[in-house]
Amino acid sequence: MRVGFKCPLFISWQRMKIRKATAQDCRFIAELALIAGDGIPAYFWGKSQNKDQDIISVDASNASSETENFSYRNAHLAIVENAVAGILLAYRLPDSRYAKRIEDFPEFILEQCAPNSFYINMLATQPQFRNKGVGTTLMSIVDKLALDTGCNLISIEVFEQNEGALRLYQCLGYEVVEHRNIIRHSCHPYTGRVLLLTKDVAV
Repeated sequence: MRVGFKCPLFISWQRMKIRKATAQDCRFIAELALIAGDGIPAYFWGKSQNKDQDIISVDASNASSETENFSYRNAHLAIVENAVAGILLAYRLPDSRYAKRIEDFPEFILEQCAPNSFYINMLATQPQFRNKGVGTTLMSIVDKLALDTGCNLISIEVFEQNEGALRLYQCLGYEVVEHRNIIRHSCHPYTGRVLLLTKDVAV
């Protein structure tokens, strides 16, 4: 944690609500995934994109899944004055016995290093709502969500160049437990390392 950094606090928007996402929210989820993913989601979704589809429609279809982890079923939305301000998408990872082979993951995916943890796949805020405490407020529900799935460990992955996100997670008690050097790829702008952070659930 950087000395002197203070966690952003939600002060002035007491009317913000957090609710479980529904199937009707899939397009919002897709839009926020593009914001959070810095080009990575578009790269992968583009592989299954039909000529008649825009990229948002591809992921909205993915988010409507009733079986996959990337789904509205695992998402919570922050709502400010009837507008979607941000999203948290998180779920329990499988036991290591059922995890995919490491060779099946891109070099910047470290979630297989934290089996059985409650994995935060996505935390994103709409640009007009940034620096207002939306992300911090969404993160405040993670411990309970993890406990509800029987997890006592939370995990999250971040590129170290994403300094704002890294400071937020460390401020909230997450510690780096694994890292991997990034191989440059056209689907993202990052160099350096990708970090896996974990935190014990507060009981």
